[in-house]
This record gives sequence, structure tokens and C-alpha cells, in this order.
Amino acid sequence: MTGDINYLVAYLVQHKFKLDRGGCHGPSHWNRVRDRGIELCKSTGANPVIVTLFAYIHDSCRYYENDDPEHGLRASKFVRHLRHYDMIKVSEHEEALLSRACLLHSDGLIVDEDITVMTCWDADRLDLGRVGITPDPQYLCTDAAKKMLRLELSK
Repeated sequence: MTGDINYLVAYLVQHKFKLDRGGCHGPSHWNRVRDRGIELCKSTGANPVIVTLFAYIHDSCRYYENDDPEHGLRASKFVRHLRHYDMIKVSEHEEALLSRACLLHSDGLIVDEDITVMTCWDADRLDLGRVGITPDPQYLCTDAAKKMLRLELSK
């Protein structure tokens, strides 16, 4: 099921995405967030469908590469749109998780009531190297992400 979601959402967000596809918030970033997120799910028990959807949607509504404080809000609204028009098959609860993860992903939060939301945030933060920033373990939510970071830095 996750594979099907990848193709559908990837297709939809590619058409919505306004920035350079080769830029730091484009499809290559989404794929790395998905890969790290799916790996984190194995340890955190997070919902891999929501983590996958987050990977593709969270930065898809950016208008600017750098300062774009409303992009999380736009992504959250896009989630509601996708579910309303039956383009993603998620429950109301899953929609709320995905929407919250997108809305707050760039606010620097490290605690949420749901492990899936925190896994989404960690998967995104683990890809900060793409913009020359080494992720700081104190800004990661889960032990699994901190362990993944240690492994990546030791290479």
C-alpha cells in the first residue's frame, strides 16, 4: 500500500510544487525523508503510511526555498484537500496526525502526543545536511533518530 501512495502523492505534489525540482526542498529531499522515515518506523512503531505521506507533502506547498513560514499551514490544508477529494485513503485520525505533522514540522518542536508525528519531524530533520546543517541530537524527538544520526555521522 505504501508504494501505491508514493506514486499517487508524488504525482500530485510534483504538479503543485512551485520551486526548482532540483532545489533543496524538492523531490530528492522528499525521497530521503521517506527512506529515513520508513527506517525509523521500524524502531518507533510509527504509522509508515502517514510518514510516507508526510515525506511527500510537508514541503510541497513552499513558495520560497528559504524563508516561507506559511508553507506548513499550506501543506496542512493540502492534506485536508487530498482526503476530502479521496486522493489519499486515511482515517480522520490519520488525517489529523498528518496535518499536524505538516503544520508544525518547521517550528522546532521535539515533543508531540503521537510517535508518528515525532517520527515525521525526525525524518525531515535528519536531512538537514542537504543545506549544510549537521542535525543536532537535542532537536530530535526519538531515540531511534538519535541513533540513526550517530550512525550517519560515524561514516
